[in-house]
Amino acid sequence: MRLLTLKDLLFASAPCAVGGQAVLEGIMMRAGNRIAVAVRMPDGNIAVKNMPWFSLTRAAVLQKPFVRGFPILLETMINGIKTLNLSARLTGTEEGEEIKSWHLALTLAFSIGMALVLFVVLPHLFSVGMQWLGISGDLNSVSFHAWDGLFKFALFIGYIAAISFLPDIYRVFQYHGAEHKAIWAYEREVPLNARSALEMSRLHPRCGTTFLLFVLSIAILLHTITVPMGLLLWTPENPALKHTMVICFKLLLMVPISAIAYELIKFSSRITQPIAGAVLRTPGLLLQLLTTREPDESQMEVALVALKEALYTDAPEIDTPVYQCLEEAHAG
Repeated sequence: MRLLTLKDLLFASAPCAVGGQAVLEGIMMRAGNRIAVAVRMPDGNIAVKNMPWFSLTRAAVLQKPFVRGFPILLETMINGIKTLNLSARLTGTEEGEEIKSWHLALTLAFSIGMALVLFVVLPHLFSVGMQWLGISGDLNSVSFHAWDGLFKFALFIGYIAAISFLPDIYRVFQYHGAEHKAIWAYEREVPLNARSALEMSRLHPRCGTTFLLFVLSIAILLHTITVPMGLLLWTPENPALKHTMVICFKLLLMVPISAIAYELIKFSSRITQPIAGAVLRTPGLLLQLLTTREPDESQMEVALVALKEALYTDAPEIDTPVYQCLEEAHAG
């Protein structure tokens, strides 16, 4: 068995399209256009459901580089909300029927709205406060956006660090680590059993955490460059209108920011040049030290069930009974 080294983490290639997400007491794994959600039930068994990946990029034009990033971000959020809802119902955390389309739309809109308030509006208001204290320049200055960027990073890291102390979130982070270990085991072609997979690293260069870090970094760079340039072209005389216009402009920039970030993470997963690979991957891997935890054997079993169901392969080598929760498994 070949164990992972630091070189593997920094310069790993992407031989297959397998990804995943931690959910409540389980894992969602995606392979191509299908996903499998496996959760540990209260009785100790593992329930599995297979379903198609909901896609917004079936049209050829939406699959082109620097166009696909934003719709892929939206479809990832939609599938993530659906699988989280499924895991909540299977584990008994939430009762009721599967989430409706209108409910999904409202949840998605609320999630996007909260993210924009936290990472666009709130940092902007913080920079306004720094200007009021005389520590920052006005909206046209680099210092204003430097404070904005600093607060974004502090808020992002602080939020992740704070929620990691919650017991339920800690278990989600353990499942996140199990997801990465299962994917590493598959990519390194080691036996897909819990003991072998647990020896893999809990960090992975294609993690969504790295994507969020790219989004944040690109947002800070583009805001610092484009906002002062735009204000040189036209600046409203009314201060309230001026700040409102800048905030709206930052919101619109999320489309190109997500597009650039997606292409960057795709590029970083393929790059083999040592220095460039280390520069692009190391920050994301370090951030994963916060968003992942070492899983136990039972959590590793759940990740392997989800992976093998997504790939249509044989049953994993585990002792826990597994059952399909819906008849549509292995369909489509």
